[in-house]
Amino acid sequence: MTKEKELVFGHKNPDTDAVVAAISYSYLQNKLGFNTEAVALGEPNEETKYVFDKFDAKYPRVISAANGEVKSVMLVDHNEKQQSLDDIDDLTVTHVVDHHRIANFETANPLFYRAQPVGCTSTILWEMYAEEDVEVPSELAGLMASAIISDTLLLKSPTTTDEDKAALKSLAETAGIDYESYGLDMLKAGTNLDSKSTKELIDMDAKSFDMNGNSVRIAQVNTVDIADTLKRESEFTADIKAENEKEGYNLFILLITNILTSDTKGLVLGDENAISTFEKSLNTKVEDNKASLPGVVSRKKQVVPPLNENF
Repeated sequence: MTKEKELVFGHKNPDTDAVVAAISYSYLQNKLGFNTEAVALGEPNEETKYVFDKFDAKYPRVISAANGEVKSVMLVDHNEKQQSLDDIDDLTVTHVVDHHRIANFETANPLFYRAQPVGCTSTILWEMYAEEDVEVPSELAGLMASAIISDTLLLKSPTTTDEDKAALKSLAETAGIDYESYGLDMLKAGTNLDSKSTKELIDMDAKSFDMNGNSVRIAQVNTVDIADTLKRESEFTADIKAENEKEGYNLFILLITNILTSDTKGLVLGDENAISTFEKSLNTKVEDNKASLPGVVSRKKQVVPPLNENF
């Protein structure tokens, strides 16, 4: 008897790991007897396009709602409701595989939930393939290796663990790539920002958080030249102010991260109390809407936790 179909997806504004994790978890689950399809909650960014072109892989179809198509879904690389499908409350979540904090998430029924404090969801999936004795195909190994490179900034991020290093080495061997040279090319491909509007850039890799009743939006773009990116500062500022007004964000942070030097400049706009909390949390000063964040590269590990604690 065929199992009822379920969709597998990562978060909105998907990065490489969100899409790849959906594909690799769907493949694994189907090998284990489930009936799933990987989908995406948004179009690919420049880095993800580069990755899918490199391995001649097909990008999943993009959806914004699933109720009416399926009754049950599996989540990867996220759990927070505001980062998921618009109609997630109308669906049953049966599985979650994630490497983020657990917040704003509850289910009516028991479910399979696997969360590990590693740098990338694809690292957890690599472990799950081994546990289930399922072989990772070479094309999929290339995608999963790319996801780990993306999430750990080529193993330089403070989120990187020994598990990520082992997974990347193993997957790169299976895919037949030199992950160091390929990884640098891949990350640089994601820093081509000139073709996108400032509005597209602040939406491209952005997540919303509820921090003790405060609505916080944190976007991040990677670059090899922060000063060049900030040439459009006035446009960024206007777009962020418009978003704050429209969505009611108490705080909007745009992290502009140099992947070569592992430093970040923050463009920070919001209400006075929220900005004060940001300054306290990150031990910095906001001047002309900007804050220096030396050594900061990870939203998940270096920005969200201190903000959460201080809010």
